[in-house]
Amino acid sequence: MSEELPTVRETAASLATDDYAIETHDIGMSFSGVRALDNVNLSIRRREIHAIVGENGAGKSTLMKILSGQYLPTNGRLLINGEEAKISGPQDASETYGIGIINQEFSLVPYLNAYENIYLGRELQKAGLSSRKAMATRARELLAQLDAEIDVKIPVNHLSVAEQQLIEIAKATVDKKDILIFDEPTAALTGNEVDSLFKLIFRLRDEGTTILYISHHLDEIYTLSDRFSVLRDGQYIGTRDTSTTSQGEMIKMMVGREVIAEFPPRVTPIDADPFLVVNDLTTSKISAVKFELRPGEIIGFAGVVGSGRTEIIRALIGADKTIVQDVELDGKSVKIDSPKTATKLGFGLIPEDRKRQGLILGMSVKENSTISVVRELTSFFGLIKGKLERGMVEKSVADLRTKAPTINQKVKNLSGGNQQKVVLAKWLNTGARVLIFDEPTRGIDIGARDEIYRLIRQLSESGTSIIIVSSDLPEVLGLSDRVYVVYNGRIAAELAGAEIDAENVMLHATGGTSHVND
Repeated sequence: MSEELPTVRETAASLATDDYAIETHDIGMSFSGVRALDNVNLSIRRREIHAIVGENGAGKSTLMKILSGQYLPTNGRLLINGEEAKISGPQDASETYGIGIINQEFSLVPYLNAYENIYLGRELQKAGLSSRKAMATRARELLAQLDAEIDVKIPVNHLSVAEQQLIEIAKATVDKKDILIFDEPTAALTGNEVDSLFKLIFRLRDEGTTILYISHHLDEIYTLSDRFSVLRDGQYIGTRDTSTTSQGEMIKMMVGREVIAEFPPRVTPIDADPFLVVNDLTTSKISAVKFELRPGEIIGFAGVVGSGRTEIIRALIGADKTIVQDVELDGKSVKIDSPKTATKLGFGLIPEDRKRQGLILGMSVKENSTISVVRELTSFFGLIKGKLERGMVEKSVADLRTKAPTINQKVKNLSGGNQQKVVLAKWLNTGARVLIFDEPTRGIDIGARDEIYRLIRQLSESGTSIIIVSSDLPEVLGLSDRVYVVYNGRIAAELAGAEIDAENVMLHATGGTSHVND
């Protein structure tokens, strides 16, 4: 992170107080008899940055939704600034208690533009009428605090996930809040965007706002937080001072065991010729993109948000219209004019937004896993071959170690890591030879993340070729055999071997000149 960011130790003196912004007493929450939170007792000091950590399913987001009025707790008491609080809904949380939240799942209206979303329900008025000009101007100012250059008049469904995330953050900071909750705010951000967000968080804290921060990225927890509290399986485990607690101790509190995070090494060397050769991909957003892919190889695309990483993948699979498309597969020129054509040619995409683009949340593990091969599972009479379908899904669940009570469990009730496995199963069942992972571990906890890395390495060792697009630079560096750095819609560098390091990637990703490690 930037050296300009203040440190926790520099602000410790301001925390010498026993005043609490939030106190929960035996807060519990049940859904259809399932206990999501079990008598949680938590105390958050005023004007501190307090991290809430734990694996997926630990109850973090449930607790935050109670604090922000989205859920009413099943039992327990809540105190805000020492006073008993009965939060009746999100509006009550915001207007009565001064609590705001940036949810992990966006709450934007897709067909409204950025400034309309930011000021929805609290429009600026001039002469009794909504002032679009004033709202657009103020929205640009809010986004400028995050170093975000976004056209505030474009409908948000035309913007990238990262840009939508920045709009969510700006939306939450329109009005001064006493308490502000950040739930995985950097999941789609990289580099400068993260640094700008952190500066904003420190500024808000210094101005008197209490910050609750949820993240699966431990480096963020240690950069930002004064203290952290751990939830596990819906129960409160403990609170510690961040500066005096090691990452190993924190992880052990989170998972109940020691976890050594590492990237599985390559065992089988890559020595085959490329079977996928992209000589030119050009769209309205990318220009003259060239790259190659070998059997069993993992290549990574790195670059800052807006560089064109995802646009390259969309052009490759025919999701975006190409101006020039010169692609060879197995030595033959191919025209990929749609995702359907890409699927037939052996491509599979595990998308960045798996809940909206990769899964049908109201359908089961079984249905999501086989939706890509329904035709192959359908009999002459138009009926699904149940035994064949069940066998295919049960094999996928076993091979990928998917945790679900039954294959009929709805995927919306699974953790992020297990949802990702269901998306992966869908493509593996098609026999895909090229798997494209766009942000493979976004919103996935540290324990499940290691398992996703293991699966990616296992697939590559078995001959499946992998393309990774990720804003998590260590992820790209740790998994990729070669890295293509994207800058301003072009390939700025191809790195291999000793050239692959964080400094070199960021140099090219920000428009710097080439260097190779000595």
